[in-house]
Amino acid sequence: MKDQNQYILGTEWAELHRLGIQHQVWASEARKGWELAEFGAGQTILDLGSGPGFCSRDLAYMTGEAGKVIAVDKSKQYLDFLDKIAELHRLKIETIWTDFEEMDLGDVQLDGVYSRWALAWIRNVDEVVEKVVDSMVSGGAFVAHEYYHWGTFMMEPHYPELQKGIDTILKNFKEQEGDIDIGRKLPTIFYENGLEVISIRPMAKIVTPDQMAWQWPKTFLEIFLPKLEKLGALTKAEIKVALDQLYELDQQEDATIQCPQMVEVIGIKP
Repeated sequence: MKDQNQYILGTEWAELHRLGIQHQVWASEARKGWELAEFGAGQTILDLGSGPGFCSRDLAYMTGEAGKVIAVDKSKQYLDFLDKIAELHRLKIETIWTDFEEMDLGDVQLDGVYSRWALAWIRNVDEVVEKVVDSMVSGGAFVAHEYYHWGTFMMEPHYPELQKGIDTILKNFKEQEGDIDIGRKLPTIFYENGLEVISIRPMAKIVTPDQMAWQWPKTFLEIFLPKLEKLGALTKAEIKVALDQLYELDQQEDATIQCPQMVEVIGIKP
């Protein structure tokens, strides 16, 4: 299989850096979900859609020498990066380069599964969840972090061209084959595939320029807004105005950004 680097934001180094920032912003929420799911030492955990493996690394420290993490992703570039991290830190991480649709977990028995922003980009979520659940042990937990309502992404004070850029990004996302707001459907999908939903937790962030979390929406917009020109969605001039407004917003102490609404759904296999 050739490298499936079809990430909506690409896999260049700027995006790798952005993903590192993103992980730092959401790491505490991830750990909270893992604690609720009782992930721990000696377990085998699947990181579904691992990307460069920031969560895989943290999970591998948690599962320890007696357990392991299986990281599945469609980007060989990212998995090569993760392999180097695992070797450097001597972590038990097995990487599998594949699309979710072609994923073959063999006879592995999963104690837990974690996915973050992975299910929103595929068309056959039910089939993928069914495949994963089949490999889970009784009592195993599936923790999913996905968008519930991406359209809540907005700022104050209001900048019209910047908001137009954000709205255009959402329109592009909705034209993809997945469902950007898949989080709202996950409880039903989990139940239909034999999981008992034990927790549904909203995860909202309203950030200010002095907070590290501000860098999450800022770096996202810096990378994705310029891509809208190649997509024919906005002109170069419109994008420049939107970015200028972003940097103006960045300098205002009283500014706020409401990030897209997230949700955590945890299901247990009986």
